[in-house]
Amino acid sequence: MKYLLILAADESTYAEPGSTEAEAEMARFAQLDEELRAAGALVSGEELELASSATTVRVRGGNVTLTDGPFAETKEALGGFFIIDVPTLDDAIGWAAKIPVAEYGAVEIRPIREWE
Repeated sequence: MKYLLILAADESTYAEPGSTEAEAEMARFAQLDEELRAAGALVSGEELELASSATTVRVRGGNVTLTDGPFAETKEALGGFFIIDVPTLDDAIGWAAKIPVAEYGAVEIRPIREWE
């Protein structure tokens, strides 16, 4: 079963790029990436730019409207994701708990619908 692990956190809590804290977190992500690959569970994963770089598209009555920023005003913003392929939700939970963001933000787990 494939699962999307959605990483969300308050962007104001992010460590300053290049800081000791940011480098330590990146090392933890690299270790997690290695573990996922070794287990054969990693399908994909990426870090996203800040929410302020987003563009939201809405079509209403045939009219296209563009809005700068994410589709919803929230404290926590989508910061990245992993797509993993593991046998059970319990396995997905185990991997999600290893993601550093879970310690100061949240990791949402969503099953990916398989189309026949």
